[in-house]
Amino acid sequence: MNVPLRTRYLIYIAVVHLVLIALIWWTLRDKKEWFIASELLILLSIYVAVRFYRAFRQPSEFIASGIEAIQDKDFTVKFVPTGNREVDDLISVYNLMIDQLRQERTRQVEQQFFLNKLIDAAPIAILIFDFDERIASVNPRACQLLGMQPDEIVAKRLPELGYSLLAQIADLADGESRTMKPNGIETYRVLRSNFMDRGFRRSFLMIEELTPEILATEKKAYSKVIRMMAHEVNNSIGAVNSILDITQAYVSEPDVQHAIRVAIERNDRLNRFMRRFADVVRLPHPQKRPADMSKLVRNVVQLMQPQAIGRGVSLRGVSTETSVQLVDIEQIEQVLINVVKNALEACEVGQHVEVISTGRSLLIRDNGQVIPASIATNLFNPFYSTKPEGQGIGLTLTREILLNHKFPFSLKTNEAGWTEFLIEFA
Repeated sequence: MNVPLRTRYLIYIAVVHLVLIALIWWTLRDKKEWFIASELLILLSIYVAVRFYRAFRQPSEFIASGIEAIQDKDFTVKFVPTGNREVDDLISVYNLMIDQLRQERTRQVEQQFFLNKLIDAAPIAILIFDFDERIASVNPRACQLLGMQPDEIVAKRLPELGYSLLAQIADLADGESRTMKPNGIETYRVLRSNFMDRGFRRSFLMIEELTPEILATEKKAYSKVIRMMAHEVNNSIGAVNSILDITQAYVSEPDVQHAIRVAIERNDRLNRFMRRFADVVRLPHPQKRPADMSKLVRNVVQLMQPQAIGRGVSLRGVSTETSVQLVDIEQIEQVLINVVKNALEACEVGQHVEVISTGRSLLIRDNGQVIPASIATNLFNPFYSTKPEGQGIGLTLTREILLNHKFPFSLKTNEAGWTEFLIEFA
């Protein structure tokens, strides 16, 4: 049985004085004057013992009150001197300690507030994990990247979020970084690191989108090359064709005239070829105006229908609801033509291409040849093509138009084997 010290002290004082009273009564019961004097001394002793008890208890009470204030995280409680030197020394130490704790806590709160503001305002997606590798907190950029609300992310592990990029980096070790291009369009740099929290290690993840910088660098590089090539080709073709035209007028030999016409036609094709490259560089800023997407889909389907019939492929347009969007009609029409043309070329006889217009998106899908994983990430690279005679201009131009419109888009083959090009209206 654990009896408190003050209780034992009180029991001890009571027992001692009861024994003294009993002894005095036994020895001095016949001496009235001495008995009364002894009893007075006993009372005085009890009074002194109580005073000592209170003096001894005072520091303990101060300590108990201070501990209670610290447990409640109340660092504003301070004690005033009592006049007792020993107690005042204790009070002085406590007050100094509480001042330092309050200053330290204030500094930590200010630093934490600043850190939270910095994380919230960061243009980089940040996910902070708890000790069990579950997401403890996220910043607004991470919510925007994942397309989820914080309560849909917190307390989950990375693979549970269903976001392909996060599932691919679940094995990323602390201190490791990786540059990834999950869908062939966006490029991300992912860094995983850790910090110490209450003596234990906690991890965090930073995801930085590099797409705008990379696209700007790519465009600057290939624009310069294309301008230089177009300049040299146009100058050369113009001069050569002039010479060939003059030569043709002075030549009567049929075979020579035929050869000159072939050369002129080849030069013209080369000139058109270079103009197609130059169109990507000279793409004007979109002139947006209201457009009925359902009507646009019908027009494109009607335009491409002869090509579909010629390939034995079923092409149809579907509009689930009326949608009017602010777009550059000519540019978006060119996007649809490019994508539908690629879808038709990926199909064989009897397969299907569908162009679906909804209130918030356009979906072009086909059940033709699937996109292999080995080339999926390269499809939107400038002038990349899997066709023997392709130049990769169609998807490059498509990418530029949709980026200028700020429309998110993706191209992938789903689990059912349908290849889908999705354009979402911002």
